[in-house]
Amino acid sequence: MQRPELLLRQSAWMTETEDSAVVLSSRIRLARNLENVPFPHALAPKDASQLEQKLAQVLMEAEVNGEKLTYLFLNKLSSIEQQVLLEKHLISPALVNSPISSGVALAPDHSIAVMVNEEDHLRIQVLLPGNALRATYHLANELDDALETQLDFAYREAQGYLTSCPTNVGTGLRASVMVHLPALVMTNQVQQVLGALTHLGLAVRGLYGEGSQAYGHIFQISNQITLGKSEEDIFAHLEAVTHQVVEHELQAREALLKQARLILEDKVWRAYGTLQNARLLTSEDAMHLLSHSRLGADLGILPRPKQTFTNLLVDTLPGCLQFNFDQELDATERDERRAHYIRAAFQEIPSDIRDE
Repeated sequence: MQRPELLLRQSAWMTETEDSAVVLSSRIRLARNLENVPFPHALAPKDASQLEQKLAQVLMEAEVNGEKLTYLFLNKLSSIEQQVLLEKHLISPALVNSPISSGVALAPDHSIAVMVNEEDHLRIQVLLPGNALRATYHLANELDDALETQLDFAYREAQGYLTSCPTNVGTGLRASVMVHLPALVMTNQVQQVLGALTHLGLAVRGLYGEGSQAYGHIFQISNQITLGKSEEDIFAHLEAVTHQVVEHELQAREALLKQARLILEDKVWRAYGTLQNARLLTSEDAMHLLSHSRLGADLGILPRPKQTFTNLLVDTLPGCLQFNFDQELDATERDERRAHYIRAAFQEIPSDIRDE
């Protein structure tokens, strides 16, 4: 398997920051289309290929923070390489399933990923660790401005940017945060807290977006409507709601420590022990156990492994696991390699934290 070196790198959003205990990452996505060019779903295959070549050239000439983007043509990648891009949140399932020529331009640290010929001609995405919506938007806006000097985007004074999906018309902006809410799940409050967000114009999805489950107690919260709202409106609203969700999660953690500490300690230590000793682990089991281990570390009950929670979680998903081992594996082989990989990360327990 010819492995692109770029995909072996750890994505920027997987690093730990001071404010990433609950908010794991922040994402900004801008939808853009070219003037007088049919939306991707209406493009003929030949026209789509020509458009991709044009956009790939523009993207490779673009520069953000002094660094160039690398363009990957999807039809030149293996199915495992495409899965790695999906698992690292760098492309969408819609791009993989696109019947026309498509691809993605990536920054060296994966903080920027620009999809070509997904639902729109361009989907500019910036993904950074922690609660960093403003910094994320600043980077996305910088690239958007640079591309707009080279491309004629479809824009109308009354409607804003024109997009394939009506809910994206206007700013074309989707802002989202990825949050880790194990305590709200354990205290059976998560449905109550997140259920209220739909009435506030926000969407709540699982780890991999629409239709996915909240594996590892991870949820994505994003704005639903862009028409008639400014960027500032979208940010202020999402930031305020995120703050409330974080507060609910922290209160639930405090309640567990005060009211059910023995049950909490038993759950996180069991997870830690399994991660240290299991010989077979499915992806779902690994995510669940890693989530409880992360909660224990955040509360000072467990030691924190050198690798971050998100890095361990993503690196042990099927695509990344096979890509990193440079080998196609069946389900049982993946479960064995996953368990081995995690055992190695959870080998040593500092004596000052080990339960006496």
